[in-house]
Amino acid sequence: MAFYMVQAAYSATSWAAMVKSPEDREKAFRLLIEKAGAKLISFYFCFGEDDVVAIFEAADNASAAAIAITASGTGQLRNYRTTPLLTVEETLGIMRKAGALSEPKKT
Repeated sequence: MAFYMVQAAYSATSWAAMVKSPEDREKAFRLLIEKAGAKLISFYFCFGEDDVVAIFEAADNASAAAIAITASGTGQLRNYRTTPLLTVEETLGIMRKAGALSEPKKT
């Protein structure tokens, strides 16, 4: 399983609707994530450029992309970005691999 971070921003229309009738958007995102066979790890509202940050675990990039397309297709978001995340162990392995690639070729 791989980890992904989502950063998203709601449209002005979506915010207006949620202010008028507040709803638990974490629950809605969790349902989408679980329907894709993935697991929501955390979900936060924030302010600034993004309105939401979430971390989820999915089987592969195709699953993460399907979640992104579905969430973006609702029309409720003006921005949606998915970033693949690497564990410390994965990153250490990558560093070792990069180190081996950068060593002079033995003849």
